[in-house]
Amino acid sequence: MPHIVQFTEPGRVELVETESAPLTPGAVRIATWYSGISAGTELTAYRGTNPYLTSTWDATRRLFVPGEPSFAYPVQGWGYSEVGQVVEVADDVTALRPGDVVHGIWGHRSDAVLPASALARRKLPGGADPILGTFARVGSIALNGVLAADVRLGERVAIFGQGVIGLLATRLASLSGGRVYAVDTVPGRLSMAAAFGAVETIDAARPGGAGAYIREVTGGGADSAIELSGSDRALHEAVRCVVEEGLVAASGFYQGGASNLRLGEEFHHNRVRIVASQISGVPVALGGRWDQPRLVRTVMELILAGAVDAAALVTDVVGAADVATVFERLDAGDPQILQAVLRFDAAPERAR
Repeated sequence: MPHIVQFTEPGRVELVETESAPLTPGAVRIATWYSGISAGTELTAYRGTNPYLTSTWDATRRLFVPGEPSFAYPVQGWGYSEVGQVVEVADDVTALRPGDVVHGIWGHRSDAVLPASALARRKLPGGADPILGTFARVGSIALNGVLAADVRLGERVAIFGQGVIGLLATRLASLSGGRVYAVDTVPGRLSMAAAFGAVETIDAARPGGAGAYIREVTGGGADSAIELSGSDRALHEAVRCVVEEGLVAASGFYQGGASNLRLGEEFHHNRVRIVASQISGVPVALGGRWDQPRLVRTVMELILAGAVDAAALVTDVVGAADVATVFERLDAGDPQILQAVLRFDAAPERAR
């Protein structure tokens, strides 16, 4: 039977059996090869901190309100960085055929049925490392943050958080012509940031804070900052580091309160602009030209061309049955993990 990753309760994740979905008109069946774990988002399900698990999302009013949680344990279907092979197509499908390798969003599951129209432009070329397809979504999130920060040629941009998405943002901002100051606490991630184009790497724990240091070494502050760690302390330092009327793209998924974000200080006196960057939409000024499919196409073109070495970010490829061990390490903050990828049984031997 097919299998799916399930968050059974806070602190418990496992691979369980699930029913196979029927093939419907216009759809294809995919055997999953790889599924990337998005540590920031998925740890909120593992830890039980995601707002969907504690309150109701009113889609009409676009508010979280008290009431029955939108999601309740056990939670299945999380995961948005999948790669697999088409193994069956409906009679009316012509854009895809069995044997095609595609990337998309269908969750940590071994078998999925999706509309062919959602995958027709997501085929991986022959000879490409299939694991690269797991970076389509996280790369899009990174690019969206770079666009939100309005990075321009020669401008200085501070990027807080050098996890997978932060490192991708560092590379994309560098390709855009920005001079990147990368901030993190993990030496290995800072070394990778330098390899990805950062002009300087900064320990977030340095005395006096990263914000003050960036103002000093840039001679007045960064033009913009992107915060991707999800830490309110890092967001405060991002605000501290930019010039008057500078721009901060808050791209992290912030959990709980924000006691370290003090809006009466630099934010108020330097008239700093903070914008939220979230993958459900692109920056308003770009809405007529950019959308989610363009984000995906742009990122994948750069990755497949070798301009972004996404494969260098993969530190762990583990069997899907070992998902609990991976989340235990992520929850503990294991500094050795960057991108963890689940491997399903259908993955070919040569790709393992």
